[in-house]
Amino acid sequence: MKSLSVTLALIAFAWPHSVLAVETGVFAWPDGRKAAVSLAYDDALDSQLDNAIPALDRYGLKGSFYLQLSRDPVRLRLEEWRAAARNGHELGNHTLFHQCSGSLQDRDWVEPQRDLDRTSAAAMKDQVLLANVMLTAIDGRTERTMTVPCGDVMATGVNYIDAVRQEFVAIKLGDGAVTPGMWKLDPYAVTVETPIGITGEQLIARVEEAARKGTMVNFTFHGVGGDYLSVSKQAHEELLQHLSTHRDIYWVDTFINLMAYVRQQQSLAGQ
Repeated sequence: MKSLSVTLALIAFAWPHSVLAVETGVFAWPDGRKAAVSLAYDDALDSQLDNAIPALDRYGLKGSFYLQLSRDPVRLRLEEWRAAARNGHELGNHTLFHQCSGSLQDRDWVEPQRDLDRTSAAAMKDQVLLANVMLTAIDGRTERTMTVPCGDVMATGVNYIDAVRQEFVAIKLGDGAVTPGMWKLDPYAVTVETPIGITGEQLIARVEEAARKGTMVNFTFHGVGGDYLSVSKQAHEELLQHLSTHRDIYWVDTFINLMAYVRQQQSLAGQ
């Protein structure tokens, strides 16, 4: 895997142009690419190991996998997640038990013991920090990103993300595939889209939009050719094929590598 330090080394080449770029509104991606693409996968599902990772590996692309650590596919297929990490994929924090707010519309599926409305912010902080420890035990890494389950941050009325944000390089939170602009992007509130039942053509349209804007696109898949909230294997494959064919346009990398670069560019432009 390209290490975080190697990613940050890209700054040495790009930094002289940062101030000029922010003045013109243009965000400079490495090697003159027009956009960045984050391919992420939530919940630690069997279809991700069976379908998504093999497809990514065929095209030489890297994804970010946000593990709900209490799920059976983590316990039963731990060595496969370790192998994915060794091969350059990112393992991210999706908490231990995937707490979401049960009081919101269409949340009948939220179990009482996993209801964020009944969980204290202090308990969520402990859970998130423990999840980081467990992830380190799996992949040996200490720098991490997070995807907030359901995008819900209020634990019994208190924003628990405020208590853990300093532990992360970046956090995915909120709805929206294509980032409107990079210079003012909050690394702790990076919006994502959860594609469900859409075509490869529709997925490709999102990345083309990001290229036109010069920003980034963040997909968070769940099932790929199976499980739930799924996209078909064909749609997923069509997206990967498009990205692989146009490597000169799109920088496809793990979310942690992309956001390390974004944060450094933002910092340099502010000097």
